Amino acid sequence: MSSEQKKSLFVQGTILAMAGIITKIIGFVYRIPMANILGDQGNGIYSVAFGIYNIALTLSSYSLPQAVSKLVAEKIALKEYKNKMRIFSHALIFAVIAGMAAFALLWFGAGFLEGLYAREGLARPLKVLAPTAFIVAVLGVFRGFYQGHGSMTPTAISQILEQIVNAIVSIVAAYGLTRMYADTGDVHSWAAAGGTMGTLCGAFTALLFFFILTVMQRKNIRRGLEGGLDKKDANSIIYKAIFLTVIPIILSQTIYQIGNTIDDLMFSNIMASKGLSDAVVGSLQGVFNTQYIQLVNLPVAVATAMAASTLPAVSAAYIVGNIDEANSKINSIVKFNMAIAIPSAVGLAVLGLPIVTVLFPRLVDYRAMSAMLMATGSSAVVFYALSTITTSILQGSSHMRVPVIHSGISLVIHIALIYILLEFTGLGVYGLIIGNVTFPLIVCTLNMRSITKVTGHKWDWMKTFVRPAIASAVMGAVTWGIYALLSMLLGGNVVIPLLVSIIAAVVVYGFMIIRMHCFTKEELLQFPLGGRIVRIARM
Repeated sequence: MSSEQKKSLFVQGTILAMAGIITKIIGFVYRIPMANILGDQGNGIYSVAFGIYNIALTLSSYSLPQAVSKLVAEKIALKEYKNKMRIFSHALIFAVIAGMAAFALLWFGAGFLEGLYAREGLARPLKVLAPTAFIVAVLGVFRGFYQGHGSMTPTAISQILEQIVNAIVSIVAAYGLTRMYADTGDVHSWAAAGGTMGTLCGAFTALLFFFILTVMQRKNIRRGLEGGLDKKDANSIIYKAIFLTVIPIILSQTIYQIGNTIDDLMFSNIMASKGLSDAVVGSLQGVFNTQYIQLVNLPVAVATAMAASTLPAVSAAYIVGNIDEANSKINSIVKFNMAIAIPSAVGLAVLGLPIVTVLFPRLVDYRAMSAMLMATGSSAVVFYALSTITTSILQGSSHMRVPVIHSGISLVIHIALIYILLEFTGLGVYGLIIGNVTFPLIVCTLNMRSITKVTGHKWDWMKTFVRPAIASAVMGAVTWGIYALLSMLLGGNVVIPLLVSIIAAVVVYGFMIIRMHCFTKEELLQFPLGGRIVRIARM
């Protein structure tokens, strides 16, 4: 694998990762006022509705960007450009059918799901999310088509546009409906429905962007069909390829989402049987899903973006039989992800309380609990990042069923563990934390074992895991000391000590990661701004 190819992979991955981080930041910014508008009960309804929506989305369309990008990248590698376009058009038909099925499930099943989850008012946000599922299905095909060409920029721009519209509409709609129905018993339900309106409008905006982009690029797309092989696959072959690629990814992602919604279902019913009120249960779910999960998912967005760029790259290498190139990509991507995920987990554990205090100033009743959840469960960042990227590697190497089997094994263990912890211990929401850590831990362990077995890949444990962990531990100790000292000197001020501590954490970790030689000079030069990093390090 050439240096330029590696650099292109990292640049494209970084573009998507930065877009993911930006959208997560926007998400945090708008979720803060929205969480305050919704209140604990409204957040509980909102989070459960999104858990159900995510399952419907996973079943219908969440896998389409990965599946389409993989198939398109393989056809480009084989120079079958006409088949590439046929995959695109047939995938759109598949998306329309799957999207309509998801719409019907959420719209017509909203009342039943409200009763099943014992969450009054759940039907309203579910009906708003129903058309969103259809739009996102079609949107996924467009994103996968451009990603298959190795271009992550269209997806990145669409994600940012989607989140901006989402943020504005969610806050305005949630606030407006809260005021409109303030004197009714359904105010929390209407507020949650208002929050989901932003998701619908944001998805529509992103789809509109791709329609405009594709119309503008139609001449280039047609010119791109020239020069390739004239091979034309039958419709049945194309649909079979789409189906056999989509289904394993759907199953793998569905298992993740099923785990989350089963957690919500078991927690609601078991805690209610133990005498907790609906308001308390809803508040605890809001703390877990809105504060802990959102913060943990921020650094995982980098791994998700890198996985999206890795899948077509690894697929293209494997389809032409270049195993050495595929293994080189695997090593670089995993090492890069761990260098971000490990310090992120340590940072969340050390600074959990001030972060929650600053981001959610009005939600004071469960602040200490939220910080404790962060401290005990932040390691999930590492395991989710690793399970995400290793799943993508196995899918890219055409071992589609392997991560599905691993996720299924982990889900069975997860359900049994969560049930035991909730039913027979007094851990309560901390039982969910344990499950949230062990689930991806089992998946990534099994995935890594399979990658070694099927590709012959050898893991560099010291540079990939051990040295970043040591550097992160030093960073965490220094960060905690600086925050504690500044908090003591500045009294009740939280913002300044937090900002200074974060800056110190970045500087200390950057220094440690370079001095411990986690990356070679050649590897650093592959990164965006790698030349500057090398000059600063004087390597």
